[in-house]
Amino acid sequence: MTELLDTAVDEARDEIVRVGTSLFNRGYVHASAGNISARIGDGHLITPTDAALGFLERDRLALVDARGEQRAGDRASKTLTLHRRIYAADPTARFIIHTHSTHLVALTLAGVWSQDDVLPPITPYFVMKVGHVPLIPYHRPGDPRVADLVTARIADHLAGHTPIRAVLLDRLGPVVWGPNAAAALAVLEELEETARLWLLTDRRPGPLTTDAIDELRTTFDATW
Repeated sequence: MTELLDTAVDEARDEIVRVGTSLFNRGYVHASAGNISARIGDGHLITPTDAALGFLERDRLALVDARGEQRAGDRASKTLTLHRRIYAADPTARFIIHTHSTHLVALTLAGVWSQDDVLPPITPYFVMKVGHVPLIPYHRPGDPRVADLVTARIADHLAGHTPIRAVLLDRLGPVVWGPNAAAALAVLEELEETARLWLLTDRRPGPLTTDAIDELRTTFDATW
């Protein structure tokens, strides 16, 4: 059992470093902004506080046990509480990414579509791959109160059978999650690209019609 856990930790370390490098190389993160984590058994692996995601060192990633106590690596990101609470609130979440992506932060400064949906469903892939994304009011980075607001939103959407995959922190950027790194990346990329499209078109495009969204629900099992 220990050997299996060690293997899972090693694989997660490599995946987090790979994702951090990819995000940096493609301009989704800069400086030491953002953080990444993975759920491993009852514990978590998370990037250290103030780590530059483009230059992560696998053995310095913070390993945290089920009680939230750090077991290895550099000091865990100040958003550890938020990550742990998301994993607890959504059992399907296995990988979390938080970035300060330019167009999504700009969206919070220019004005979101609504508090419950930061962007209108202007493209089919936004509906299919992202879904609803609520805005979380501004709190300082690492404020534990943010976790209460995010998990409340997760619970509300689960109760309404429209599970969410992301939230947008006012002035700080998106937090996205999924069952694996690839799924979480897909949400982040589609979310940032939709924000870019909406801002480039001066926030003029309206949402897809109700019939179009219903067709996406029926054909692709979209959870809008």
